[in-house]
Amino acid sequence: MDTLPETLLSTIQNFKVYDGLPTNVTHPFASSAETSCGILQDIIQASDQLANSLNQYLQADFTNTKLVSLLRQQATLSRSLHLSDLNIQQTLYALKQRSKASYGEDIPQDRTTLVDWCVTRCEAWGKLVGMETFKDQVGEGTISFVFGGKVLVVDLELSIDRTNPLNPIIVVSKAKTSYAISSPEATTMDGSLSLDAFLKDTFKSFFEEVQKPDEHRDPVQAARLGSIILDHFQYLVMLDRLAERKEDGGVRWFVDVDQLCTVVETFAKSEGEAVALSISTERPPLDIFLLRAHTLPLPYLKSPSLSFLTYLSPLAYLSLLRSSSALPPDTSTSLPSFDIPLHQLRSSLGISLKGATIATLTLSPPIESHIFPASMSIPTLTARPTFSLVPRGSDLEHVFPQLADLPSTALDPADNESSGRNVWFLDFTEGGQYPGIVMSQSRMREIELVINPLSSMEIINSVGIMSFGTGSWVDLLINPSSLVSPERYVAIFRSPSSSYPPLQLRLTAPEEPGFVLHKVPVNSMKEVWGVLEVVREQCWLNEILLGCEWHTEGLHLTHEEDDEQGSEVTEADLDAVLAGSVTPRKIPVNVFVPSYSGTPGPIFESPELNEMTPRVCRTKIVMTSPERPPISGLVEMCVSFDETKPRGISVELNGAMGVDMKLETMEEICRRGGALSLPGRIWAKAHGSSQ
Repeated sequence: MDTLPETLLSTIQNFKVYDGLPTNVTHPFASSAETSCGILQDIIQASDQLANSLNQYLQADFTNTKLVSLLRQQATLSRSLHLSDLNIQQTLYALKQRSKASYGEDIPQDRTTLVDWCVTRCEAWGKLVGMETFKDQVGEGTISFVFGGKVLVVDLELSIDRTNPLNPIIVVSKAKTSYAISSPEATTMDGSLSLDAFLKDTFKSFFEEVQKPDEHRDPVQAARLGSIILDHFQYLVMLDRLAERKEDGGVRWFVDVDQLCTVVETFAKSEGEAVALSISTERPPLDIFLLRAHTLPLPYLKSPSLSFLTYLSPLAYLSLLRSSSALPPDTSTSLPSFDIPLHQLRSSLGISLKGATIATLTLSPPIESHIFPASMSIPTLTARPTFSLVPRGSDLEHVFPQLADLPSTALDPADNESSGRNVWFLDFTEGGQYPGIVMSQSRMREIELVINPLSSMEIINSVGIMSFGTGSWVDLLINPSSLVSPERYVAIFRSPSSSYPPLQLRLTAPEEPGFVLHKVPVNSMKEVWGVLEVVREQCWLNEILLGCEWHTEGLHLTHEEDDEQGSEVTEADLDAVLAGSVTPRKIPVNVFVPSYSGTPGPIFESPELNEMTPRVCRTKIVMTSPERPPISGLVEMCVSFDETKPRGISVELNGAMGVDMKLETMEEICRRGGALSLPGRIWAKAHGSSQ
């Protein structure tokens, strides 16, 4: 059937078939921002067409009743046809979404055919991504593959052990990459040893899974590992096509990751030594390093690129520390030696570790959207990144490979197969496996300033990014499913040792909207460091708030609270009140997150050029609680993220008369995840009580 002509009604119905425009995509740092931007442009274009069409109908003569009747009949028929067509499209869309479900690899039950099946899978992966695949049988126990692209060549060697004919075993003996250099001599260049080891481990994981005993083998897990191999090959093929280009190609698209690793690992080692020196230890604790330094680079952790460990929660750090207590220290010379061995850390992060925030630097396929600005480095307008540990880090810079702005006639026909441009992203979702990071509006604005400093000069500077939903970023963090934004949340914090009464926390939700951060476009390493500084502080604050189970104030009443309301007051209670020795059933604590603003004011208001650099505002959380009787008044505790402090945390205490508690002790408590317990610990110390 030919395509039906569009009508006024069908134009509107095209956008109501299904949720083509996600309601949660309200900022350019979402995973589907490009698609949403394209749909919005289509809506704007359709609105213009509707307005022009309605204006033309004003000139029509509708006094002819026969003409009006025919138009109504034609509109009814057209609407029925369009609704039928849209119903078919909606059904097909639902079926396509369902077809994405994975039912696992079709692993043969006969062990004697398993080796041939594995060889067939290797051939299929190479052909699916468009690489020339060659298989060669070398004797009885070796099969070699050559996956060839235009520049990239991957050699894979499999060893087969047929000692037991009924259960042969296949293992990966070698994986090697090389690059073909376009020159009169037609030479080749050896690839990265790290990439070779990464590909070998990827294939090894798949083969080990499919060769497990039947009772332990998981076809779904095997399918996931197979799709990971396919994704890695697709990414390498994309780099291969970029390296093939004559004007702006070359092996730099492959070797840039290793060159970048050398820069960031050397700098991380310098920062690790500075952290160790400041706290007088030989091996710096990993959690303190992540709070004070510029993340930990981990090349080829989850993809053929570079990943950054940005933040580690206290619980995740403790679990890693306990599991690695008996392991020997690292002997690596490129990275600092932490209290947690790097091989143990990579092994845990490679699977999944709750509480770890990882950002992966990856190159996107060509996209046509122009919502991301071009690279512009203006250090005088940005407060990020900061280099408090190693000041010479401000001189380091590494710009990622970019495509040249060439006219289409100057490019090869192969370059025009896909329009758009490739963009470097910091991905916080691991390819869509995780939901992202909850960010406040002001921190999202600061990320925007890192990648586009001139955005602070816009007229709408005071508006910035706007949220079209209701509620604050705290609602998005601790109560994402609620449709109503409460003014306050309450929670009960209990001492594991019962050294103080339960704390009745009362959190006032800040009047600031929130967003979920998925990915950020970057062009240089300084932009990466600047973005990760902002994300690290937000993760630190999120982890503190997630340390309790919060409820909406007034909507949840526990059995204990119900019993307290019905309990009778005895004479002993009255005497204790009069004597000032009463122990409260709960200690009320007000929790408040001050408004964070890393956004500078209009730069033209500054009289001097050196005053244009915005200052970095500290991320903090403030708690207030009453003094312990008989002293009256309030105690205020302010816990701030401060990378200049030995533990990366600063604590300020106001009030608390007679409390002998060192700031270093309180900072250590906050470092270990006990920031919300400070009011109770200070209450217990008020009269020399032991904790």
